[in-house]
Amino acid sequence: MLGQDARRALNSCFGSAREAAQRGIGRIQVLMSQSRQLRCYKHISFVLPAYVLLMLAAIQGSSLRAQDAQQGPIAPPPEHHVTRIGNESEPEAPPSVPEAEIVKRFSQKEDDYVLSRAHYTYKKTIRIQEFGADGQPSGEFVLVTQPGRDGDGKLFEKVVEKPHSTLQHFYLRSEDLEGLQRIPAFPLTSSQLGKYDLKYLGKEQVDEIDCYIFQAKPKVVERIKAYFDGIVWVDAKYLEVVKTYGKWVTDQGDVHTIADLPFSLFETYRENVDGKYWFPSYSRSDETLNQKGLEIPVRIVIKWTDFKPVPSAAQAPPPSTPRSSPKP
Repeated sequence: MLGQDARRALNSCFGSAREAAQRGIGRIQVLMSQSRQLRCYKHISFVLPAYVLLMLAAIQGSSLRAQDAQQGPIAPPPEHHVTRIGNESEPEAPPSVPEAEIVKRFSQKEDDYVLSRAHYTYKKTIRIQEFGADGQPSGEFVLVTQPGRDGDGKLFEKVVEKPHSTLQHFYLRSEDLEGLQRIPAFPLTSSQLGKYDLKYLGKEQVDEIDCYIFQAKPKVVERIKAYFDGIVWVDAKYLEVVKTYGKWVTDQGDVHTIADLPFSLFETYRENVDGKYWFPSYSRSDETLNQKGLEIPVRIVIKWTDFKPVPSAAQAPPPSTPRSSPKP
């Protein structure tokens, strides 16, 4: 049995050793001075095994080495690669053709398309649908027209198939759709460019066609005339508009193209006609109609099909210059 003094000395020495080992620091002198360590050894040397003394001596030696190491310079941390990640994507490289040149060239083609489409006939089908709670169409209104000319030679849309309707929540007539005729098919002609701010947004594929994307916003808005506010996709190779998505605005706000219906945003695709013209061929808008506390999903789809050149005989001949009669 150990005496009381020996037990106290043993507990004191082992407690200090455990604390130094757990903290991993070589500062035994804080816990006990060199003289205290010697007194500790004298008290317990007659009872402690030799390996305990060796353990304490090793702790003291590592303590002194740690003190020496701390007094020298601290080695720098190893180099490593740091990747900085921002919250915005890297901007795309500008197109190979200057942006101003792209805008100039596609607007000139818009000028050609406006003039060329006047020499084509086509069938235009307007289909308006309402949907039930199951997501299926519950009714529709269909109107089919073709371009025609009045007595003054002015173009208008003439009804070629009697409209029919199975709509359940609202009533439409063909004249209610006249607002659609006032929306230009080619909003960004060269004469209109000065009224818009166009911003290049990047590139994207549309039906496997590489396209430049531009945002168009009107610089000012008027009360009588509506302006396009949206996005245009321009073929990157031939520099012609192949798709648009947007709305028409005045100083009164968004233009609803059909009376009492909420359609304003239209996605419009174009079709290549005769290998040289890009005419609108499909346009769609999806909205929700609020009526008598009900929210009714509604959709409009406009299709232009059967593009055919107007027969030359139907085109007005150029005015002839009167000749003077030959003298007798």
